[in-house]
Amino acid sequence: MNDRQSTSNPFFYLNYELALESLGNDFFDRVQPAKFSQHTLRFRNDKLLPILGLDSNTVTNKHLLDFGGRFQGQQSCLALRYHGYQFGQYNPYLGDGRGFLYGQVRGIDGHLYDFGTKGSGQTPHSQSRDGRLTLKGGVREVLAAEVLHYSGVKTSRCLSLIETEPFTRDDQLVRGSVMVRFSRSHLRFGTFERLEYYDRPDLIQQLLDHVIQYYYPHLWQQPDSYIRFYGELVKRIAQLTAQWMAVGFCHGVLNTDNMSITGESFDYGPYAFIDTYNPYFTAAAFDRQGRYSYRNQPSVCRWNLAMLQRPLSAVIPVSEMEAILETFSELYTQYYHQQMLYKLGFDRLSVWETEELIDLTLQLLFLTKINYGQFFCELRQKFSTQWRENTNCILQDLEFLVSGEEVAILKRWCWLYHQLLSGRSPKEIDKIAQRLKQANSIIVLLKPEIETIWKAIIEHDNWQPLIDFIELVRV
Repeated sequence: MNDRQSTSNPFFYLNYELALESLGNDFFDRVQPAKFSQHTLRFRNDKLLPILGLDSNTVTNKHLLDFGGRFQGQQSCLALRYHGYQFGQYNPYLGDGRGFLYGQVRGIDGHLYDFGTKGSGQTPHSQSRDGRLTLKGGVREVLAAEVLHYSGVKTSRCLSLIETEPFTRDDQLVRGSVMVRFSRSHLRFGTFERLEYYDRPDLIQQLLDHVIQYYYPHLWQQPDSYIRFYGELVKRIAQLTAQWMAVGFCHGVLNTDNMSITGESFDYGPYAFIDTYNPYFTAAAFDRQGRYSYRNQPSVCRWNLAMLQRPLSAVIPVSEMEAILETFSELYTQYYHQQMLYKLGFDRLSVWETEELIDLTLQLLFLTKINYGQFFCELRQKFSTQWRENTNCILQDLEFLVSGEEVAILKRWCWLYHQLLSGRSPKEIDKIAQRLKQANSIIVLLKPEIETIWKAIIEHDNWQPLIDFIELVRV
């Protein structure tokens, strides 16, 4: 790195902290990033720059290429060690196999953030894998993260996506990429599980102290901080799962190594947003038993929290953790109802009204096979003050898409929605319209949309559809 590069790139002068590195070499391996012969910036997330105190007008593409493609900064590259339960079976042969922690930085909001790479080359945990990321895989993660973020889901995001030289995978030449992921933490449930596997209760306590100090600071040095941490994590995971379910998102691979210790959604592989409301939908073709189906996500996340009790039992009494985990289902239902009410335009209703409206909505979606995301988009775009006055005005054109029993349930839904609007003031009706706008996107990210975006890239090197889609997401 020459002097001019070292003095001009704002990413080299952020407020970095050696938080995880200070834990010592028991938690990671120091690695060197791969050297790529080709670097083309394909996506830059200027929306993240203000969190870092940076101005998009002064951050050039070259700054991002030098930082997240050529890795010219002075940050340590740490491939984290972790294990995990994969499809219910414990796997001790995991760890960062195609990425590393590339610096931790304090944002202007006071939170600590991680830069984590994906596709940056082999590490000691790569096994027989190549350590690379396909360009399509990078594009898919960019899309998932932005759609989820603007849908109100707590998620990691992509700072940059850089195309690198092609490589061979499964006897096919594919376009390569390296991505820099921006998240609250690189630590996973599996980080703790590995320490139990090696019978290191001392390191479990050290890691738990670290997690609380940096990510749950309001609990730091409190006499009951350990059990309160677990209680808060249970709440965060219940809320995150409710967010996924409300937006119709199926993660696809909810192994414990894909569960963040901060309760943040990340690592998007074979994800999918449901087309129609089908509880049995699975995102991963290899999930033949449906373990990670859409409907199973709450129970799987609860199971993952139960597995986390095993390493944490070195520090926290199991009976106390089990008592807290018993609240998961109630918490999840509470958060899910809140999310769904908001998508339907309401802030709060009575318990009966809440359950009736949500159950009837799901019945309607299941029976009619109306596109899940499009239904809420229609609700957002067609909502009118007239709905308060006349039941027949509510989603009237949807009747042409249904017949028989479906017409009856649509009429029941319209009648209930009308009843809930009756008697509300114009100001309250305006607030409902605002909630519908805030909670529901005008576009839906389904497989055809992803394939259309990718087709433009692979056939014509046309990135405009990706740019346009993301701009619509942010509306």
